[in-house]
Amino acid sequence: MTDEIAYMTATQVIKAYADKDLSPVEVTGAALDRIEKHNSKVNAFCFLAAEEAIAAAHRSEERWAAGEPLGLMDGVPTSIKDLNYVKGWPTGRGSLTTEGDPVADEDAPLVARFRESGAVLLGKTTTPEFGWKGVTDSPLTGITRNPWNLEKTPGGSSGGASAALASGMGQLAQGSDGGGSIRIPCGFTGLPGLKPSYGRAPVYPASPFGTLSHVGPMARSVEDLALMLNVMSMPDSRDWLALPWLDQDWNAGINDGIKGLRIAWSPDLGYADVDPEIAQIVAKAVPVFSDLGANVEACDPGFDDPTPIFRVLWWAGSMAATSAMTDDQKAKLEPALQGIIKEGEGIALKDFLHATQARAALGQVMNLFHDQFDLLVTPTLAVPAFDAGQLDPEGDDDPLRWLRWTPFSYPFNMTGQPAATVPCGFTADGLPVGLHIVGPMHRDDLVLRAARAFEAASPQNMRPTFAD
Repeated sequence: MTDEIAYMTATQVIKAYADKDLSPVEVTGAALDRIEKHNSKVNAFCFLAAEEAIAAAHRSEERWAAGEPLGLMDGVPTSIKDLNYVKGWPTGRGSLTTEGDPVADEDAPLVARFRESGAVLLGKTTTPEFGWKGVTDSPLTGITRNPWNLEKTPGGSSGGASAALASGMGQLAQGSDGGGSIRIPCGFTGLPGLKPSYGRAPVYPASPFGTLSHVGPMARSVEDLALMLNVMSMPDSRDWLALPWLDQDWNAGINDGIKGLRIAWSPDLGYADVDPEIAQIVAKAVPVFSDLGANVEACDPGFDDPTPIFRVLWWAGSMAATSAMTDDQKAKLEPALQGIIKEGEGIALKDFLHATQARAALGQVMNLFHDQFDLLVTPTLAVPAFDAGQLDPEGDDDPLRWLRWTPFSYPFNMTGQPAATVPCGFTADGLPVGLHIVGPMHRDDLVLRAARAFEAASPQNMRPTFAD
């Protein structure tokens, strides 16, 4: 029964609290039991606050018993990615260079909102160094593994978060996404995840990767993504670029369907190299949207491969993330990151400005594209999950390889559009495959509604066999 509780969604446990069928202490205990049994296998958590979580669960239990829950996430076990400040907790960022750093003396905006809503914070999940790549291994915390196959990567950089969710270690997980770091791990581990519109969820401190980086929800149902976004999107004045707060329930209308929507289906964006099995699985899933009444048309969005633009922006961000380090600290970084930093240091200002202008042009292309189409659908990833500890499926250490197997995610970090992934099937080897839904800027509601419609019409098994 403990394992069954651990795999309930946040929406389900909240209803169980209200009906007095379960208590936050039971649900938190189930999550902690899963962590004790399986974290040594998957390496999802790098910091665990078990006593703190149990105490928070008892306080939540008292509130629910009195019929006075604190907020939308009251009593829900939730994890925080180890790039964010949590008051009183260390911030390792996956790096040996943070050894000796003081514990945080304040909460990041999303952590503050989670606390205010009554969430039970379990601990921190693993990340590659400073979140720089699309897989999760680091000099500080080692290799994080995919619960569907422990030899494979869960993706990154929010790989610890996805491994935790897929392993039943909590109902909700916070992720961040600068080039796909929510959608990549969710795609590899069979989970829904949302990169909101840029600025929808306030961030502090600002990411060294600038406006490429978003924070967002990861969960085991689309309704849970919306629930979490309700809390994460609440205002915080420390983020001067945050969007004006919309006092709306992101779950409102989420089950209204997609009849009449205009959906563009692009299997490769016109230039990407996609694994044939992935291409086939996603192509078979797309007709679900037509069956639900949407008007689906094969159409590429019409931009060229933006890898050179993203490379300049991301390499410069990696350099900025480490600019205050001493030479001795930089020597502790993993070699591939050291290489990126060196290249980033050589980027001329004019080249950075040209990349910024090209990014703006890409955003304009997508704005015009969405005059014709409500949504764009693509595969989430070009490949299935590959061997853990590698940067790419071929074992190549060239950092550019990461950008070749994630062609569908980072363009929409540059444009800032909302984008979600939902599981749509499995490879012959039993590895999850994701379907990617991109919406116009600020139409997070439309993306969530389409993701929920697909999820309801094509439900997938979200419990890895290792869990049994």
